[in-house]
Amino acid sequence: MNYCQTKLQDKLEYNQLLDNFILGCKQTEKVGMEYERIPIHKSTGDVVPYDGEFGICEFLREVAKEDNWDYLLDETNIIGLKKLHDTITLEPGCQIELSIEPQEKIADLKKRIEEIDSVFNPILDNFGIKLINLGVSPKTTYKNIKLLPKRRYHLMANYLWGILSDVMMRETAGIQVGIDFKSEEDAMRKFRLANMMMPFVTAMYANSRIRGGVDTGYKSFRALAWLNTDNERCGFATRFQDGMSFKNYVDILLNIPMIFINREGHTVNINGNLTFKQFMEKGFEGFEANIDDWNLHSNLYFPEVRLRNFIEIRNHDCVGGDLKYSIPAIYKGIMYNSDAIQEIEKILCKYSYSEINELRYCIARYAIDSKIKKQPIAPICKEIVNISYQSLKNKGEGEESFLEPLIEMVSKKKVPADFV
Repeated sequence: MNYCQTKLQDKLEYNQLLDNFILGCKQTEKVGMEYERIPIHKSTGDVVPYDGEFGICEFLREVAKEDNWDYLLDETNIIGLKKLHDTITLEPGCQIELSIEPQEKIADLKKRIEEIDSVFNPILDNFGIKLINLGVSPKTTYKNIKLLPKRRYHLMANYLWGILSDVMMRETAGIQVGIDFKSEEDAMRKFRLANMMMPFVTAMYANSRIRGGVDTGYKSFRALAWLNTDNERCGFATRFQDGMSFKNYVDILLNIPMIFINREGHTVNINGNLTFKQFMEKGFEGFEANIDDWNLHSNLYFPEVRLRNFIEIRNHDCVGGDLKYSIPAIYKGIMYNSDAIQEIEKILCKYSYSEINELRYCIARYAIDSKIKKQPIAPICKEIVNISYQSLKNKGEGEESFLEPLIEMVSKKKVPADFV
């Protein structure tokens, strides 16, 4: 491996690992959104492959040509597009993800998604493709979904353990939300609360019942897939303790096994043979740790809620229509209102880490019909949504309207999977 055995003059220091989180503190109250969808052939319902005359690679070429997007490349393969602060990227099974620049108003997120879709739709029609709003591929399973030609995905597929890790990578689609924080204290309070809320919110958006053409018996098979994907890097990144700090989160990451590093355009496979802490202390085959290695390692950690230079809230099945905008809305109404945060804390702090963690296993099958401490969670879900609704309403900007589709569904004790 003589192509990249060059050492840094300066050894990576612990304080550098904290910088991304510290520098993430900002006074804004924006919301970001990542929106994944599964591309299927209209004629057959099969997942669309990367290659071919009407494959996803050619679809991206057409979008770039039509709307002046720049290519994102892995070696010579087109793996996404970029335009200013928005990106279109491909997940391992060719799921198409829109990452929208964070906005102060949810209406602006909606406007940008609709603008991009207006470019997509004529090309999709021409290609005979439909982007579906479900949490799992309803017909094609991972054995018939070729992995995207992106080097990191092949290394991840070979490394990630768990009986449903291939399902997670190739079959699933979700919606993620990004929330700002003003200080370390603010970050960790929101981080703790988002983790405690996660199973309840996951339940409300359960939308992946049909897989391989059959009813799985799970309302969120996607949630089940994450429960069976590499427990060392998935699940909760906190035990909901008070007083957690950026340092605590860094220490968690330091002890996660590494998958690979990049050097001069090449990947160096580590395959879990050492943690990042060991890499900093000892190096690996002549390589020393640098800040890019740390950033990559951080992005290969997949908890339910992830700390970056914002708080990334991850575990929602993809849903469609106006319901998808209720996902950023529910968090905006809570996370940017200290009274709302306090109300949600009061509701959820009566439950232990073990009880909320156990709930994750129930909601995959039963969604909003699950129970915690032998009590149904539907009233808790309804209360969470109502607190967010009232918070947004009190701001007087009309954004509570984005929660109306969710309120209607929760009031009927239904989830999207019940309508498939």
